[in-house]
Amino acid sequence: MVFFDDLETRSGDERAAELADILPSQIARAKALGGYKTTLADITARDITSATALAQLPVLRKSVLSQAQGSASPLGGFTTRNVTGFGHIFQSPGPIYEPGGIEIDWWRMGRFLHACGIGSGDIVQNCFAYHLTPAGMIFESGARAVGATVLPAGTGQTELQVRAAVDIGTTAYAGTPDYLKVILDAADEMGETLSFTKAAVGGGALFPSLRQEYADRGIACLQCYATADLGNIAYESAAMEGMIVDEGVMVEIVTPGTGNLVPDGEVGEVLVTSFNADYPLIRFGTGDLSAVMSGTSPCGRSNTRIKGWMGRADQTTKIKGMFVRPEQVAALVARHDEVDRARVVASRQGEMDVMTVRIETEAEDTSIYESSVLSTLKLRGAIELVRPGELPRDGVVIEDQRHYD
Repeated sequence: MVFFDDLETRSGDERAAELADILPSQIARAKALGGYKTTLADITARDITSATALAQLPVLRKSVLSQAQGSASPLGGFTTRNVTGFGHIFQSPGPIYEPGGIEIDWWRMGRFLHACGIGSGDIVQNCFAYHLTPAGMIFESGARAVGATVLPAGTGQTELQVRAAVDIGTTAYAGTPDYLKVILDAADEMGETLSFTKAAVGGGALFPSLRQEYADRGIACLQCYATADLGNIAYESAAMEGMIVDEGVMVEIVTPGTGNLVPDGEVGEVLVTSFNADYPLIRFGTGDLSAVMSGTSPCGRSNTRIKGWMGRADQTTKIKGMFVRPEQVAALVARHDEVDRARVVASRQGEMDVMTVRIETEAEDTSIYESSVLSTLKLRGAIELVRPGELPRDGVVIEDQRHYD
Protein backbone atom coordinates (compact mmCIF):
# COMPACT_ATOMS: atom_id res chain seq x y z
CA MET A 1 0.00 0.00 0.00
CA VAL A 2 1.22 3.49 -0.86
CA PHE A 3 0.67 5.99 1.95
CA PHE A 4 0.29 9.75 1.64
CA ASP A 5 3.59 10.22 3.50
CA ASP A 6 5.81 8.57 6.12
CA LEU A 7 4.02 10.34 8.96
CA GLU A 8 1.10 7.93 8.71
CA THR A 9 3.11 4.88 9.78
CA ARG A 10 5.27 6.34 12.57
CA SER A 11 5.89 4.49 15.81
CA GLY A 12 4.49 5.69 19.13
CA ASP A 13 7.96 6.85 20.19
CA GLU A 14 8.38 8.87 17.01
CA ARG A 15 5.02 10.55 17.54
CA ALA A 16 5.86 11.38 21.17
CA ALA A 17 9.20 12.88 20.12
CA GLU A 18 7.56 15.11 17.53
CA LEU A 19 4.87 16.16 20.00
CA ALA A 20 7.56 17.18 22.51
CA ASP A 21 9.01 19.42 19.83
CA ILE A 22 5.90 20.89 18.23
CA LEU A 23 3.72 21.54 21.30
CA PRO A 24 6.04 24.06 23.03
CA SER A 25 6.44 25.95 19.76
CA GLN A 26 2.71 26.06 19.13
CA ILE A 27 1.90 27.13 22.69
CA ALA A 28 4.53 29.88 22.50
CA ARG A 29 3.04 31.02 19.20
CA ALA A 30 -0.43 31.15 20.76
CA LYS A 31 0.78 33.00 23.88
CA ALA A 32 1.99 35.83 21.66
CA LEU A 33 -1.51 36.40 20.29
CA GLY A 34 -4.04 38.79 21.81
CA GLY A 35 -6.78 36.16 21.88
CA TYR A 36 -4.83 34.06 24.39
CA LYS A 37 -3.53 36.89 26.57
CA THR A 38 -5.54 35.81 29.61
CA THR A 39 -5.98 32.06 29.23
CA LEU A 40 -2.34 31.22 28.52
CA ALA A 41 -0.63 34.11 30.30
CA ASP A 42 0.63 31.95 33.18
CA ILE A 43 1.61 28.96 31.03
CA THR A 44 5.30 28.23 30.41
CA ALA A 45 5.35 27.02 26.82
CA ARG A 46 8.52 24.94 27.14
CA ASP A 47 6.83 22.81 29.81
CA ILE A 48 4.04 21.66 27.48
CA THR A 49 5.75 18.71 25.84
CA SER A 50 3.23 15.89 26.16
CA ALA A 51 -0.45 15.04 26.03
CA THR A 52 -0.50 14.94 29.83
CA ALA A 53 0.92 18.47 30.09
CA LEU A 54 -1.44 19.76 27.41
CA ALA A 55 -4.42 18.44 29.37
CA GLN A 56 -3.72 21.01 32.12
CA LEU A 57 -4.48 23.93 29.79
CA PRO A 58 -7.93 25.54 29.56
CA VAL A 59 -10.45 24.65 26.88
CA LEU A 60 -11.04 27.19 24.11
CA ARG A 61 -14.72 27.47 23.13
CA LYS A 62 -16.08 28.70 19.81
CA SER A 63 -18.16 31.23 21.71
CA VAL A 64 -14.91 32.86 22.84
CA LEU A 65 -13.77 33.22 19.23
CA SER A 66 -17.10 34.75 18.28
CA GLN A 67 -17.09 37.21 21.18
CA ALA A 68 -13.54 38.30 20.38
CA GLN A 69 -14.30 39.06 16.76
CA GLY A 70 -15.31 42.57 15.77
CA SER A 71 -14.54 45.37 13.36
CA ALA A 72 -11.26 46.17 15.13
CA SER A 73 -10.20 42.51 15.12
CA PRO A 74 -12.20 40.46 12.59
CA LEU A 75 -10.37 37.24 13.52
CA GLY A 76 -10.38 37.92 17.25
CA GLY A 77 -6.63 37.93 17.81
CA PHE A 78 -6.26 34.17 17.30
CA THR A 79 -4.24 34.20 14.07
CA THR A 80 -0.56 34.95 13.42
CA ARG A 81 -1.46 36.98 10.32
CA ASN A 82 -3.86 39.86 9.98
CA VAL A 83 -6.91 39.62 7.73
CA THR A 84 -5.08 40.77 4.60
CA GLY A 85 -2.42 38.12 5.14
CA PHE A 86 -4.78 35.28 4.22
CA GLY A 87 -5.93 34.14 0.82
CA HIS A 88 -9.55 33.84 1.95
CA ILE A 89 -11.85 34.84 4.78
CA PHE A 90 -14.98 32.74 5.30
CA GLN A 91 -18.19 33.23 7.24
CA SER A 92 -19.99 30.55 9.21
CA PRO A 93 -23.35 30.83 11.01
CA GLY A 94 -23.18 33.10 14.04
CA PRO A 95 -21.68 34.83 12.23
CA ILE A 96 -18.10 33.79 12.90
CA TYR A 97 -15.19 34.32 10.54
CA GLU A 98 -12.46 31.83 9.69
CA PRO A 99 -9.25 32.34 7.72
CA GLY A 100 -8.13 30.20 4.81
CA GLY A 101 -4.71 29.83 3.25
CA ILE A 102 -4.00 29.22 -0.43
CA GLU A 103 -0.78 27.38 0.37
CA ILE A 104 -0.78 23.72 -0.58
CA ASP A 105 -3.23 21.67 1.49
CA TRP A 106 -3.71 24.33 4.18
CA TRP A 107 -6.60 22.29 5.67
CA ARG A 108 -4.77 18.93 5.26
CA MET A 109 -7.58 17.34 3.25
CA GLY A 110 -5.20 15.69 0.79
CA ARG A 111 -4.48 12.92 3.26
CA PHE A 112 -8.15 11.90 3.28
CA LEU A 113 -8.56 12.10 -0.49
CA HIS A 114 -5.47 9.95 -0.91
CA ALA A 115 -7.01 7.39 1.46
CA CYS A 116 -10.07 7.43 -0.84
CA GLY A 117 -7.84 6.49 -3.76
CA ILE A 118 -8.23 9.89 -5.41
CA GLY A 119 -5.18 11.23 -7.23
CA SER A 120 -3.65 12.19 -10.56
CA GLY A 121 -5.98 11.22 -13.39
CA ASP A 122 -9.14 11.77 -11.36
CA ILE A 123 -11.64 14.55 -11.92
CA VAL A 124 -13.39 15.49 -8.67
CA GLN A 125 -16.92 16.88 -8.86
CA ASN A 126 -16.76 19.08 -5.78
CA CYS A 127 -20.33 19.56 -4.56
CA PHE A 128 -19.45 21.34 -1.35
CA ALA A 129 -20.54 24.98 -1.20
CA TYR A 130 -18.13 27.69 -2.25
CA HIS A 131 -20.26 30.62 -1.11
CA LEU A 132 -19.04 32.10 2.23
CA THR A 133 -18.42 28.65 3.76
CA PRO A 134 -14.90 27.16 3.44
CA ALA A 135 -16.12 23.62 2.64
CA GLY A 136 -15.69 23.91 -1.12
CA MET A 137 -12.19 25.35 -0.84
CA ILE A 138 -11.19 22.81 1.81
CA PHE A 139 -11.87 19.92 -0.55
CA GLU A 140 -10.52 21.74 -3.60
CA SER A 141 -7.26 22.36 -1.75
CA GLY A 142 -7.09 18.65 -0.89
CA ALA A 143 -7.73 17.65 -4.50
CA ARG A 144 -4.89 19.84 -5.69
CA ALA A 145 -2.63 18.26 -3.08
CA VAL A 146 -3.17 14.81 -4.61
CA GLY A 147 -2.92 16.02 -8.20
CA ALA A 148 -6.60 15.67 -9.11
CA THR A 149 -8.56 17.98 -11.40
CA VAL A 150 -11.57 19.76 -9.88
CA LEU A 151 -14.99 20.59 -11.25
CA PRO A 152 -16.16 23.30 -8.76
CA ALA A 153 -19.80 22.26 -8.93
CA GLY A 154 -21.07 23.58 -5.61
CA THR A 155 -24.62 22.72 -4.58
CA GLY A 156 -27.90 22.58 -6.48
CA GLN A 157 -28.70 22.66 -10.23
CA THR A 158 -28.77 18.88 -10.26
CA GLU A 159 -29.50 18.44 -13.98
CA LEU A 160 -26.52 20.62 -14.83
CA GLN A 161 -24.43 18.57 -12.39
CA VAL A 162 -25.40 15.42 -14.29
CA ARG A 163 -24.69 17.03 -17.65
CA ALA A 164 -21.23 18.16 -16.52
CA ALA A 165 -20.43 14.77 -14.97
CA VAL A 166 -21.26 13.06 -18.27
CA ASP A 167 -19.55 15.56 -20.55
CA ILE A 168 -16.35 15.88 -18.53
CA GLY A 169 -16.25 12.32 -17.23
CA THR A 170 -15.86 13.10 -13.55
CA THR A 171 -14.57 10.06 -11.66
CA ALA A 172 -14.88 11.14 -8.03
CA TYR A 173 -17.51 12.91 -5.95
CA ALA A 174 -16.90 15.23 -2.99
CA GLY A 175 -19.84 16.52 -0.98
CA THR A 176 -22.40 15.61 1.62
CA PRO A 177 -23.31 11.90 1.78
CA ASP A 178 -26.89 12.23 0.56
CA TYR A 179 -26.41 14.64 -2.34
CA LEU A 180 -24.53 12.03 -4.35
CA LYS A 181 -27.71 9.94 -4.37
CA VAL A 182 -29.66 12.94 -5.67
CA ILE A 183 -27.23 13.22 -8.59
CA LEU A 184 -27.26 9.49 -9.29
CA ASP A 185 -31.06 9.31 -9.22
CA ALA A 186 -31.31 12.33 -11.52
CA ALA A 187 -28.87 10.67 -13.93
CA ASP A 188 -31.05 7.56 -13.97
CA GLU A 189 -34.12 9.65 -14.82
CA MET A 190 -32.18 11.38 -17.59
CA GLY A 191 -30.96 8.07 -18.98
CA GLU A 192 -27.32 8.94 -18.35
CA THR A 193 -24.51 6.79 -16.98
CA LEU A 194 -21.98 8.45 -14.70
CA SER A 195 -18.33 7.50 -14.20
CA PHE A 196 -18.07 7.97 -10.43
CA THR A 197 -16.03 5.21 -8.76
CA LYS A 198 -14.93 7.10 -5.63
CA ALA A 199 -16.66 9.39 -3.16
CA ALA A 200 -15.18 11.52 -0.38
CA VAL A 201 -17.98 12.75 1.88
CA GLY A 202 -18.45 14.81 5.04
CA GLY A 203 -20.74 17.32 6.66
CA GLY A 204 -23.46 14.80 7.49
CA ALA A 205 -24.17 11.24 8.54
CA LEU A 206 -23.18 8.45 6.16
CA PHE A 207 -25.69 5.72 6.95
CA PRO A 208 -24.60 2.12 6.27
CA SER A 209 -27.52 1.55 3.91
CA LEU A 210 -26.51 4.57 1.83
CA ARG A 211 -22.87 3.49 1.71
CA GLN A 212 -24.02 0.05 0.57
CA GLU A 213 -26.18 1.57 -2.16
CA TYR A 214 -23.14 3.40 -3.48
CA ALA A 215 -21.04 0.24 -3.27
CA ASP A 216 -23.71 -1.60 -5.28
CA ARG A 217 -23.25 1.06 -7.96
CA GLY A 218 -19.48 0.51 -7.94
CA ILE A 219 -18.65 3.61 -5.90
CA ALA A 220 -16.30 3.31 -2.90
CA CYS A 221 -17.49 5.91 -0.38
CA LEU A 222 -15.43 7.04 2.62
CA GLN A 223 -16.12 9.85 5.09
CA CYS A 224 -14.07 12.37 7.04
CA TYR A 225 -14.63 14.49 10.13
CA ALA A 226 -13.68 18.11 9.54
CA THR A 227 -14.69 21.59 10.67
CA ALA A 228 -14.41 25.07 9.22
CA ASP A 229 -12.03 26.13 12.00
CA LEU A 230 -9.72 23.12 12.04
CA GLY A 231 -9.86 21.50 8.62
CA ASN A 232 -9.47 17.74 8.59
CA ILE A 233 -9.58 16.13 12.04
CA ALA A 234 -9.98 12.44 11.25
CA TYR A 235 -10.80 10.27 8.26
CA GLU A 236 -11.71 6.77 7.15
CA SER A 237 -9.44 4.49 5.18
CA ALA A 238 -10.44 1.50 3.06
CA ALA A 239 -10.37 -0.60 6.25
CA MET A 240 -13.47 1.32 7.42
CA GLU A 241 -12.73 0.62 11.09
CA GLY A 242 -13.12 3.96 12.84
CA MET A 243 -11.55 7.25 11.81
CA ILE A 244 -7.81 7.84 11.87
CA VAL A 245 -6.73 11.12 13.46
CA ASP A 246 -5.03 13.46 11.01
CA GLU A 247 -1.31 14.03 11.43
CA GLY A 248 -1.69 17.79 11.74
CA VAL A 249 -3.80 17.80 14.91
CA MET A 250 -3.97 16.26 18.35
CA VAL A 251 -7.31 14.95 19.62
CA GLU A 252 -8.43 14.58 23.24
CA ILE A 253 -11.72 13.17 24.51
CA VAL A 254 -13.02 14.85 27.69
CA THR A 255 -16.08 14.89 29.91
CA PRO A 256 -18.50 17.41 28.30
CA GLY A 257 -18.29 20.86 29.84
CA THR A 258 -14.81 20.21 31.25
CA GLY A 259 -11.25 19.68 30.10
CA ASN A 260 -10.94 16.40 32.00
CA LEU A 261 -9.80 13.43 29.94
CA VAL A 262 -11.94 10.29 29.92
CA PRO A 263 -10.51 6.76 29.61
CA ASP A 264 -10.05 5.38 26.11
CA GLY A 265 -13.28 3.89 24.85
CA GLU A 266 -15.50 6.21 26.87
CA VAL A 267 -17.64 8.74 25.03
CA GLY A 268 -16.84 12.41 25.57
CA GLU A 269 -16.38 15.75 23.86
CA VAL A 270 -13.74 16.08 21.16
CA LEU A 271 -11.04 18.68 21.86
CA VAL A 272 -8.57 19.44 19.08
CA THR A 273 -5.20 21.16 19.18
CA SER A 274 -4.16 22.25 15.71
CA PHE A 275 -0.54 22.44 14.61
CA ASN A 276 -1.42 25.05 11.97
CA ALA A 277 1.13 27.85 12.51
CA ASP A 278 -1.23 30.46 11.03
CA TYR A 279 -4.19 29.59 13.24
CA PRO A 280 -3.01 27.90 16.46
CA LEU A 281 -6.19 26.64 18.12
CA ILE A 282 -5.28 25.09 21.48
CA ARG A 283 -7.64 22.54 23.08
CA PHE A 284 -10.47 23.78 20.91
CA GLY A 285 -13.85 22.40 21.98
CA THR A 286 -15.70 21.13 18.93
CA GLY A 287 -18.93 20.40 20.80
CA ASP A 288 -18.98 16.96 19.16
CA LEU A 289 -18.99 13.58 20.90
CA SER A 290 -16.73 10.66 20.05
CA ALA A 291 -14.52 8.03 21.70
CA VAL A 292 -11.00 6.69 21.23
CA MET A 293 -10.75 3.20 19.75
CA SER A 294 -8.14 0.73 20.94
CA GLY A 295 -5.39 -0.50 18.63
CA THR A 296 -4.50 0.77 15.19
CA SER A 297 -6.15 0.52 11.82
CA PRO A 298 -5.68 -2.69 9.78
CA CYS A 299 -4.75 -0.45 6.85
CA GLY A 300 -1.32 0.17 8.41
CA ARG A 301 -1.82 3.79 9.48
CA SER A 302 -0.65 3.99 13.07
CA ASN A 303 -2.23 7.13 14.51
CA THR A 304 -5.00 7.10 17.11
CA ARG A 305 -8.48 6.19 15.89
CA ILE A 306 -11.79 7.61 17.03
CA LYS A 307 -15.28 6.25 16.47
CA GLY A 308 -16.37 9.22 14.39
CA TRP A 309 -19.16 11.67 15.13
CA MET A 310 -21.44 10.38 17.91
CA GLY A 311 -23.65 13.39 18.58
CA ARG A 312 -23.32 16.80 20.20
CA ALA A 313 -21.73 17.48 23.57
CA ASP A 314 -23.63 20.71 24.12
CA GLN A 315 -26.52 19.23 26.08
CA THR A 316 -27.78 22.56 27.43
CA THR A 317 -31.37 21.96 28.50
CA LYS A 318 -34.09 24.24 29.86
CA ILE A 319 -35.63 22.85 33.06
CA LYS A 320 -38.33 24.74 34.97
CA GLY A 321 -37.63 27.71 32.71
CA MET A 322 -33.90 27.78 33.53
CA PHE A 323 -31.03 26.63 31.31
CA VAL A 324 -28.79 23.95 32.80
CA ARG A 325 -25.43 23.55 31.08
CA PRO A 326 -22.73 20.83 31.14
CA GLU A 327 -20.31 23.33 32.66
CA GLN A 328 -22.61 23.67 35.69
CA VAL A 329 -22.70 19.90 36.17
CA ALA A 330 -18.90 19.88 36.00
CA ALA A 331 -18.78 22.63 38.65
CA LEU A 332 -21.00 20.54 40.92
CA VAL A 333 -18.63 17.56 40.62
CA ALA A 334 -15.59 19.76 41.26
CA ARG A 335 -16.99 20.88 44.63
CA HIS A 336 -16.75 17.39 46.10
CA ASP A 337 -13.56 15.34 46.05
CA GLU A 338 -15.46 12.11 46.65
CA VAL A 339 -17.67 12.59 43.57
CA ASP A 340 -16.43 11.14 40.27
CA ARG A 341 -19.28 12.29 38.05
CA ALA A 342 -22.90 13.42 38.00
CA ARG A 343 -25.82 13.29 35.60
CA VAL A 344 -28.83 15.61 35.51
CA VAL A 345 -32.07 13.99 34.35
CA ALA A 346 -34.99 16.15 33.18
CA SER A 347 -38.40 14.49 33.27
CA ARG A 348 -42.08 15.38 33.69
CA GLN A 349 -44.48 14.68 36.54
CA GLY A 350 -47.99 15.68 35.57
CA GLU A 351 -47.56 19.07 33.93
CA MET A 352 -44.40 19.98 35.84
CA ASP A 353 -40.70 19.65 35.04
CA VAL A 354 -38.72 17.48 37.43
CA MET A 355 -34.94 17.62 37.82
CA THR A 356 -33.12 14.64 39.29
CA VAL A 357 -29.40 14.84 39.97
CA ARG A 358 -27.70 11.45 39.99
CA ILE A 359 -24.35 11.55 41.77
CA GLU A 360 -21.67 8.85 41.83
CA THR A 361 -20.33 8.68 45.36
CA GLU A 362 -19.65 6.40 48.31
CA ALA A 363 -21.65 8.80 50.48
CA GLU A 364 -25.12 7.82 51.69
CA ASP A 365 -26.55 11.16 52.82
CA THR A 366 -28.16 13.22 50.05
CA SER A 367 -28.36 16.31 52.22
CA ILE A 368 -24.63 17.00 51.91
CA TYR A 369 -25.17 17.83 48.22
CA GLU A 370 -28.33 19.96 48.46
CA SER A 371 -26.63 23.33 48.78
CA SER A 372 -24.13 22.52 46.01
CA VAL A 373 -26.91 21.50 43.64
CA LEU A 374 -28.82 24.70 44.30
CA SER A 375 -25.81 27.01 44.01
CA THR A 376 -24.34 25.45 40.85
CA LEU A 377 -27.47 24.44 38.94
CA LYS A 378 -29.60 27.34 40.28
CA LEU A 379 -32.51 24.91 40.79
CA ARG A 380 -33.74 22.58 43.46
CA GLY A 381 -34.03 18.96 42.44
CA ALA A 382 -34.22 15.41 43.70
CA ILE A 383 -30.84 13.90 44.49
CA GLU A 384 -30.11 10.26 43.81
CA LEU A 385 -26.85 8.69 44.99
CA VAL A 386 -25.38 5.83 42.97
CA ARG A 387 -22.27 3.72 43.50
CA PRO A 388 -19.09 4.64 41.61
CA GLY A 389 -19.16 3.23 38.09
CA GLU A 390 -22.96 2.97 37.85
CA LEU A 391 -23.59 5.96 35.60
CA PRO A 392 -23.32 5.17 31.85
CA ARG A 393 -20.04 6.17 30.18
CA ASP A 394 -21.86 7.57 27.16
CA GLY A 395 -20.83 11.24 27.31
CA VAL A 396 -24.26 12.35 28.51
CA VAL A 397 -24.28 14.65 31.54
CA ILE A 398 -27.75 16.17 30.97
CA GLU A 399 -30.40 13.66 29.92
CA ASP A 400 -33.76 14.97 28.73
CA GLN A 401 -36.44 12.29 29.13
CA ARG A 402 -39.38 14.59 28.43
CA HIS A 403 -41.69 13.92 25.50
CA TYR A 404 -43.92 16.57 23.98
CA ASP A 405 -45.90 14.59 21.41
